Amino acid sequence: MTVPVCGDLPRPMYPESQFFMIALPSGAKQILYVTGMPRSGSTLLCQLLGIHPAVYSIGHSSPLASILVQCRTLLSDNHFLLGQLDVDFDLTYTRMINAYRGLMAGWFAETALPVVVDKNRLWLALIETVKLLDPQFKMLVCVRDPIAVYGSIEAQHRKTVLLDFQDHMAPHSAYDRARMLFAADGVVGGPLAAIQQLQDIPDPTLAEHLFYVRFEDLLQAPQASMAAIFAWAGLPAHSFDPQRLPVKPHESDSYNRFKYRHTTFSQIRPPNVHQVSARIAEEIRNTHRWFYQSLYPELPVPD
Repeated sequence: MTVPVCGDLPRPMYPESQFFMIALPSGAKQILYVTGMPRSGSTLLCQLLGIHPAVYSIGHSSPLASILVQCRTLLSDNHFLLGQLDVDFDLTYTRMINAYRGLMAGWFAETALPVVVDKNRLWLALIETVKLLDPQFKMLVCVRDPIAVYGSIEAQHRKTVLLDFQDHMAPHSAYDRARMLFAADGVVGGPLAAIQQLQDIPDPTLAEHLFYVRFEDLLQAPQASMAAIFAWAGLPAHSFDPQRLPVKPHESDSYNRFKYRHTTFSQIRPPNVHQVSARIAEEIRNTHRWFYQSLYPELPVPD
């Protein structure tokens, strides 16, 4: 009896009647991948997702994405694995796919709920890997006006000025901190680059797997925003009171030197408005014109 192959793999070196099984593990759960920009509501989004009775969401950033990256490095450097790929690429590569999928399924074995949430800003940069391992994946991308993101980070830095950033930006000027934050490998620039680089992936179906969650919309119209998200994720409607939210212990902030807080609240409240210098704001707006035009068309961008 032949077993159908799911996935796009190299042609096997065996007779046409022999195949290898590539399939999601039995009982695998639907994962909602939460990713995007910092200071853009991912903590709140995970809190609201967890209200749904079919969704398991602990609300903390997950190591799963970085574990997959580290596994790829370890496997790529493993001489025994490389030797097996030389002799039998198809079988060995199939084993790798199944092993990764087994790891992802096992990560959430503690819950019987059908939908689980995994939050990490790295997911968007791993989108092609995610699609291979989870072909029907759904990814929620948190975004916010980049100027407001910078203002929020600077405001928190002023409250913790005696602590340095992980990348030691504290001694720099506000302008140089902005430059470092928005660099291609920066805390803000990295997610922005990942969003922009989606257009370079030759896969026209990617867009249907992504849902952009604007921070401003989530705060101004939380019920309507979550109703749209639940419907997109294939979940039944579920109402909630934005002024009476369940609160769980939030994730550790010491890892980020308390520069990017993850406090959760029992009610949704408007964000603080932080002042940003006109020079820095103009440079952010001009550099990321594409972002404003795509996701914030209602905001004016100078010609």
